[in-house]
Amino acid sequence: MCLFALKTAIPRDNSWPEAVTCCSNQPTNGPPSQKARAKILFAQYPDIRKAFNLTHKLRLIFSLAKDKALVYTKLAHWYDQVTDSWFKSFNTISATIYTHYREILNFFDNRSTNASAESFNAKLKAFRANLRGVRAITFFLFRVAKIYA
Repeated sequence: MCLFALKTAIPRDNSWPEAVTCCSNQPTNGPPSQKARAKILFAQYPDIRKAFNLTHKLRLIFSLAKDKALVYTKLAHWYDQVTDSWFKSFNTISATIYTHYREILNFFDNRSTNASAESFNAKLKAFRANLRGVRAITFFLFRVAKIYA
């Protein structure tokens, strides 16, 4: 869940740790006491309930949906709900989804990400930083091939 939405919606009193705990989990998980706290929290702060529901709907889209066309329509409905809610903390993620929806939908082809490529890119940047720059590109590529191949 977007913790920034919680920080702006809940006053800093004794309910803050409970709010973070009960709102960071799925509604079906957790002990009955946590569900009771969430019920009280949502009754006192309806904006938190709305933010939690938006976050949970996005979580369900990525965890349950398998068809690319279905995900496209669900993301469009979620985006409309976010724009109707006027939560400033969701603007960043909704703008990211709006801008990169094609790349996001590609995740649902075979449910894989580019995490391995990003990890290798980070390793290359760290390796280059340790060498304090690259003068001879061919020697740099030779060393990269020997170390990471």
